Amino acid sequence: MDFNISKYNVKWTTQSKDSGESMPCGGFDAGANVWVENDEVLMYIDRSGSFDENNQMLKLGRFRFSFSHNPFEKYFSQELILQDGYVLISGEDFHMAVWFDTAKPVCNIEVESGRDIQVTAQYESWRTEERELAYGELGDGERQAAASYICYPGTVITYPDYLYAGTDSVTFYHRNRNEKLLFDFLINQQSLNAIKDEMYNPQKDLTFGGRLFGDTCVFSGNTSGSYAGIGYTGYALKSEACKKHRLYICFNTSQSERIGIWNKELELLCKKAVEDTSARENSKRWWKSFWERSFIDINGDKNESDTGFRLSRNYTLFRYMLGCNAYGSYPTKFNGGLFTTDPCYSVTGGHTFISEKDADHYGKTPDFRMWGGGSFTAQNQRLIYWPMLKSGDFDMMPSQFNYYKRLLKNAELRTKEYWGHKGCSFTEQLENMGLPIGLTYGFDNARWDIFKRPKYYDKTELICAATKYHYSTQLEFAFMILRYYRYTGKDISGYVPFIESVVAFYFEHYEFVHRFNACRPYDENGKLVIFPSTALETYKDALNPTDAVSGLRALISELIHLEEYVDAEYYREKLSRVPDISLGSIDGGQVINPAYSWTHIHNVELPQLYPVFPYEIYGIGLEGQNTAIHTWKTAPDRLKDHISWHQDGIFTARLGLTEDAAEINTKKLDDSGRRFPAFWGPGHDWVPDHNWGGSGMIGLQEMLVQQYGNKVYLFPAWTGEWDVKFKLHLLGGVAIYASMENKKVSWKLVPDMDGIEVIV
Repeated sequence: MDFNISKYNVKWTTQSKDSGESMPCGGFDAGANVWVENDEVLMYIDRSGSFDENNQMLKLGRFRFSFSHNPFEKYFSQELILQDGYVLISGEDFHMAVWFDTAKPVCNIEVESGRDIQVTAQYESWRTEERELAYGELGDGERQAAASYICYPGTVITYPDYLYAGTDSVTFYHRNRNEKLLFDFLINQQSLNAIKDEMYNPQKDLTFGGRLFGDTCVFSGNTSGSYAGIGYTGYALKSEACKKHRLYICFNTSQSERIGIWNKELELLCKKAVEDTSARENSKRWWKSFWERSFIDINGDKNESDTGFRLSRNYTLFRYMLGCNAYGSYPTKFNGGLFTTDPCYSVTGGHTFISEKDADHYGKTPDFRMWGGGSFTAQNQRLIYWPMLKSGDFDMMPSQFNYYKRLLKNAELRTKEYWGHKGCSFTEQLENMGLPIGLTYGFDNARWDIFKRPKYYDKTELICAATKYHYSTQLEFAFMILRYYRYTGKDISGYVPFIESVVAFYFEHYEFVHRFNACRPYDENGKLVIFPSTALETYKDALNPTDAVSGLRALISELIHLEEYVDAEYYREKLSRVPDISLGSIDGGQVINPAYSWTHIHNVELPQLYPVFPYEIYGIGLEGQNTAIHTWKTAPDRLKDHISWHQDGIFTARLGLTEDAAEINTKKLDDSGRRFPAFWGPGHDWVPDHNWGGSGMIGLQEMLVQQYGNKVYLFPAWTGEWDVKFKLHLLGGVAIYASMENKKVSWKLVPDMDGIEVIV
């Protein structure tokens, strides 16, 4: 089944107005926003794990390339070459390629010109002195970039980088000041000093940065200027005048005890970058293999004027962006990934869902993003990693799984210190040391009343109404690991302690709580009582919330079949203790309730449909499909939407509601309204909104194929108005190739597996 990905390349023939009109480029664990403005090539570069003292995710810098004569005077183009994973900028008899090594953290810049040309490569930093992070409004101030400090009454400072120029290079790095770490602040805030020395500290001695250099470059001096209202200092290298140029930007991140160690690591990497003559071809092979894993091609003979074509193109563009952080030390961030730019250009244009008052972001640095850098909102993060199962990007998933594996000890220590029992307590909004963000824990003198923590408030409880008692996302990531195992058969023994700890927390914690509330660990039917709790962030003061109940049921049901890893009999007994999913009646039909009971609705989520996605309890060919459909149809309209993390396109596809799925997923995956069509947002989060793209990917995949046990449902929610061909992955290492052309269906399984029933 042929698929020519080059038709999805993005090509511009005019220069950009500003960084908001940039194009993504990346590989391994780093990415750049690339644009050409006023005949100069500019890039912001970010790398996974670049977290400062406040846990902001700092850009590694801005890079500016100018030329001794203007190569764009008569001709200009900028194109994202998807097949090989690079950006090509062309002028009259001039080509500049920007590409990232897919095996190591190196950005390569190659320039070829028909006549001699001199290149000036300038590193630009806006972090040359201390900068206080301003308050602003709750959803707007610069503190949003450091989520723990959003309403902290004290001063918060972004500390300057270290910069120095050699004779032929510029080195830049940020080294965390150990006396200023958020880790220590949260430990003290959350009354965990007794276990501090036992806990993993990801911030101590953390140093991240890199070096810019080129074949014939020498340092040519400093400059200064301003971009998007933010002043900067520039460090310029100038090349000889010749027809070919090769420049490198090499990155190093490590928790080095001494800066000398970090520098030696960087020097070794720079040496490898220059000597590795096969890196370009190896990187091309990586991208070729990436694209061969899977694809979706809708109305492939059309162009971007066609809606179906745009959906599969934008699906592909977003998958490319995920591939840029394939092997990051941290998961791809839901709120912009590697590709945020100047905030004043992020809130204008595109699908903007914030008020005009909140839209004034001029004067904030490129490090700004809503909802923090080192803080991870699990409810959003999961949507980035679920689609990797069907797309076959299994090698990219350990970045997310290892996040929990690395933090397991901290989460278990926290549980033991607070309640004296076993299990991991990963709350909904986490900093990268496994602790709740400071905002949700609250402060004695918080700037806003809703985050003020009373003097004698229980130290084990969050103050934030949205995330208080919200632990269910750890169930979902544990379940995701088990689905990963079912798809790949890969060894998951390293993750089993996390999975078992997740289950242990729910039983140990709620048995503990109910024993105090009712003098016994279970209800009168011998079932676990999950209370006080919350159904996601939406149904508050909940008893037995459906997201947690369905998560426990799905997770333990999978564990029972993993006798090679766990005690199956133990989990059979635990499954018998899990409450039933609550059912009710609306408009004469049966519905899934969001919980057994609740007192009020706080947010706009649909936990009542979690038995449909992600937990595969109700749906096509399963029990309760009609109940789930009636649940969707009678759910309050204000809880439904297509932006950001809303999952309506997934729910409707899983339920076979073709018209609804097509309408919602079209809104989800259609052009963003920005120059790069897959830079969605800001929605609820930021630009580019990655949980917007991830949920769109899942929705489109589920419209095409679903699998429950040995039954594969082909085109379960597909409109016959669109021709399509695709390759996606199924359980057990099987791929399905399928097409629908003029409503005629064909398919094959590779390898052809006995026992799988394909239902069209």
